[in-house]
Amino acid sequence: MSETFEKSGPEKPNGHGGAREGAGRKPFQPTDAERKQVEAMSGYGLPFEQIAILIRNGIDADTLRKYFSSELVAGKARANSAVGQTLYQKAMSGDTAAMIWWSKTQMRWKETQTHEHTGPDGAPILARIERVIVDHTENKDAALG
Repeated sequence: MSETFEKSGPEKPNGHGGAREGAGRKPFQPTDAERKQVEAMSGYGLPFEQIAILIRNGIDADTLRKYFSSELVAGKARANSAVGQTLYQKAMSGDTAAMIWWSKTQMRWKETQTHEHTGPDGAPILARIERVIVDHTENKDAALG
């Protein structure tokens, strides 16, 4: 048994809200300037929530993700690329700190320290356990006498 339901009521003339002409919120349409702004802010490392606040009079973070997803990804990628290029150039020009950082992060090099515990001249550590029994009765008699 299959039933088909049709939407009842008048068609909405503007397709985006209330029953009256011009009622309801118009769909969000990002501008080219907003797209460039979002991409730049994403590259600067701003969290999505802060970027959303700075678009128009503030938009919801979900709206930001929905309409600006490619700009959010591209901004971060462009920034990482520029920083990576600068780091690479510094390392290639002999900047020791840049070379060390590159080696550790890109080449997976690491500094290791080994601690060995040995006795004199590298011999094994010898442990000695002593048991001492103290007779307290002798000390009491001497103190009283």
